[in-house]
Amino acid sequence: MLNKAAVQHYAVQLREQHVGDVSVNQRLSAIRKLAAEAADNGWLPEAVANGIRHVAGRRQSGRRTGNWLGKQQAEQLLSVPDLTTLKGLRDQAILAVLIGCGLRREEATNLTIEHIHQRDGRWVIVDIQGKRNRVRSVPMPAWTKVLIDAWVNAAGLSAGFVFGPMNKGDKVIGPRTTSQAIWRAVEKYTRMVSLSVAPHDLRRTFAKLAHNGGSPIDQIQLSLGAYFSADHRTVSRCVTEFGRCAM
Repeated sequence: MLNKAAVQHYAVQLREQHVGDVSVNQRLSAIRKLAAEAADNGWLPEAVANGIRHVAGRRQSGRRTGNWLGKQQAEQLLSVPDLTTLKGLRDQAILAVLIGCGLRREEATNLTIEHIHQRDGRWVIVDIQGKRNRVRSVPMPAWTKVLIDAWVNAAGLSAGFVFGPMNKGDKVIGPRTTSQAIWRAVEKYTRMVSLSVAPHDLRRTFAKLAHNGGSPIDQIQLSLGAYFSADHRTVSRCVTEFGRCAM
C-alpha cells in the first residue's frame, strides 16, 4: 500500500543499504510525483499524498562544483592525441572545441563547418543550437580554429559536420560522431595524463581560463549558454567557482 509509513520504511531501507544521498533524494522525489499524480486522478486520497509529500529526504551539506583544469593541464591534455593519425587530429580538435569554446558534447557533435565564420577579424561559431533549443554565438580562439583546420584539411572536409565517426582503420565512416564517442575520447586522454575530468568539466575549464584571461562575466555567461536570473555579483561568484556557471 502506498502511504507515508511505507515510503518512510523504504527510505530507511535505502539508508541501511548505504545508497548515496543524491540517489535517495531522487527516488523519494519520484515517489512524491507519483503520489501527486495519483491524487490528481482520484486514485489516492489527497491526505495520503500530502503525507508522502512530507517524507524527508537526505540533507546534503555543501555543493558539488565539479573539476576543472589549469592552463598547463589543459595544454598537456591537448598534446596527448597522436597527430600522425587522422583520429588524433580529430580528437585534438574536439578537445580544442570543448576547452576553447566551452561547447557541450551534443553541441560539438552538431557543429558544422558552416557554423564557423569570421566577424570583425575574429572567428565565431554562429547560431549554434544548445539546450532547450536556444541559439547563441560563441567566440572561437585562434588556436582552436588552427586545430580544427588541421583536422578538416587532413580529412578533406569542405562542408557539413566537423566531427565524423572513425573506424579502427583511421577512416571517417559517417557524417557525424556521437556525444558518447566524445565522452570516450575525453575519458581516454584524461586517463593517459592521470587527470580526472569529464567533458562537462572542460566547460568549467573554459570558464576558468576565460575569467582568468579577463573576459567579462556576461560574455562568459553568453558563451556558455548559461542564463541566470541572479544579479551580477552572484553570476561572478558562479563563474569563479566554475561549477554552477556551466550548467
